[in-house]
Amino acid sequence: MREHEKVIQFADALLKEMHKHDNIETASGKKSLHRIYRDIRFSSDKTPYNTHFGGGFKRATAALRGGYYFHIQPGNTFVGGGFWGPSPEDLKRIREDIASNGDELKEILKTKKFKSTFGEMQGESLKTAAKGFDKDHKHMDLIKMKQFLLYKPFSDEEVLAPNFHLKMNAAFKEMRPFFDYMSLALTTDANGESL
Repeated sequence: MREHEKVIQFADALLKEMHKHDNIETASGKKSLHRIYRDIRFSSDKTPYNTHFGGGFKRATAALRGGYYFHIQPGNTFVGGGFWGPSPEDLKRIREDIASNGDELKEILKTKKFKSTFGEMQGESLKTAAKGFDKDHKHMDLIKMKQFLLYKPFSDEEVLAPNFHLKMNAAFKEMRPFFDYMSLALTTDANGESL
């Protein structure tokens, strides 16, 4: 069996597990995979193929925000999720929600399960206070963020285990409280009314 076919089977098995705990829009494991061909038009490296398999799952409906990503490569396998480049409107909504409800997000980020799975939330941050917010705000560390990313690496030994899709799914499942918080922030106003 070709490696690509094995990855499709893996993605199908992972998607089946993810449907048990989240509403995923992606139709199949095969459709979740990114193309193996590299865009070499503007690159000095003309290698035609990626040296990894990657894919993503999109949450269904406009009310469920956030996306899941997986990357399989010897010595560099990981899962990621979150908000890589939120639009200016989304970033403003997230910051406003953190300013008023940041304690809730901090509770999610400091749970034992979250910390053991992801460590800390990652992403680029402003060097100074975000414009329009009190520079001494108690949640300024989060308000300054421009990206909100979760990341968990896996060893090659874990990847080669027969139940690896279950371990990857468990990491994705741990993203849910974070995604649920962000979804609420991005789809409701300050009174909790749907936008």
